[in-house]
Amino acid sequence: MKHHKAKAFALLLLFTILFFTKSHSQSASEFRVVGYYCGTTIPVDSFETDKLSHLIFCFGGLDGNRFRIHSAIDSATIKRMVKLKIKHPQLKIMLSLGGWSGCKTCSDVFNSPSGRKEFAQSVKEISAYFNTDGIDLDWEYPAIKGFPGHAFRPEDRSNFTALLKELRLTNGEKFEISFAAGGFTSYINQSVEWKEAIKYSNFINVMTYDLVHGYSTISGHHTPLYSTTEQTESTDNAVKQMLNAGVPANKIVIGAAFYGRFFHIEEGSKVDLYMPCKFDHGFSFKYSADSLSEKNGFVRYWDEHAQAPYAINTSRRLLATYDNEKSIEMKTKYALAKKLGGIMFWQLYDDKFRNGLLETINRNK
Repeated sequence: MKHHKAKAFALLLLFTILFFTKSHSQSASEFRVVGYYCGTTIPVDSFETDKLSHLIFCFGGLDGNRFRIHSAIDSATIKRMVKLKIKHPQLKIMLSLGGWSGCKTCSDVFNSPSGRKEFAQSVKEISAYFNTDGIDLDWEYPAIKGFPGHAFRPEDRSNFTALLKELRLTNGEKFEISFAAGGFTSYINQSVEWKEAIKYSNFINVMTYDLVHGYSTISGHHTPLYSTTEQTESTDNAVKQMLNAGVPANKIVIGAAFYGRFFHIEEGSKVDLYMPCKFDHGFSFKYSADSLSEKNGFVRYWDEHAQAPYAINTSRRLLATYDNEKSIEMKTKYALAKKLGGIMFWQLYDDKFRNGLLETINRNK
């Protein structure tokens, strides 16, 4: 009897160890690291893509109702990306539709069942041709104003759900479907039927950057982790709103910026955050050491409330807002602590080949 009890206990212990080991490994593997790529063909395999779970090509567009890749150069880039899977079999390669200025006819095309169906079928055909693993929809934006002059209508909200459903029905359950979501309040409240949309999506890439952008007239952090007294829009604010809307935490992938923005502060105002301004230009993280150097007149600061860096050049009246190693570390740890689906970034071409922000994510993951 004692022998049977000891044997039963040993089996129970073994089962428990295996269960928790499996649960832990699944949890670790489900933390996505998603990189967008909008660069030239040759360098794509020079980056440390083994540290990614997903690499997304940017961008394809619409030709009538059909998804299309714009050029032979883009096709060459995609093929080079797909070859990375030989060396890194865990890596999923996805194609993306749209971008900020790339969805001019989205509202019209996706306003009819035939348009959605033809698009979904073309996605299936192109994905089979390139041997890619999924589609990311970067429609900026359904139901609210996005790129100047692009059509939008209230029906976009339900049409977007119908589009996701059609993509899932046409391409099957193993096909990865994601979409780039605005990280600001009006998008979260008006653009997506969250409880329906998530049924057909593997994950959501929340663009928690450009929260102060090229059309902003007041300076601030463009990609802060937390809200401040002066600025509500932040990563944490977007996550809380999406959770309240019914989005599961493990489908929320928060955004990091591998680039920064310079804003010119108006004469007569202090050169600082939350001042009247005009967007000046952007810069890549890989050049930030020079762009924000003391020799170029910049002083760097850290905002403890926003958990975000910024830099000021008083003589040139410039404010720089960006992500750096510290803020990327904070965002990665935040995503892990909240049990979110992962972290994504725009974009890989702005990083260093080695020891860049992707390495910071990997080290803290």
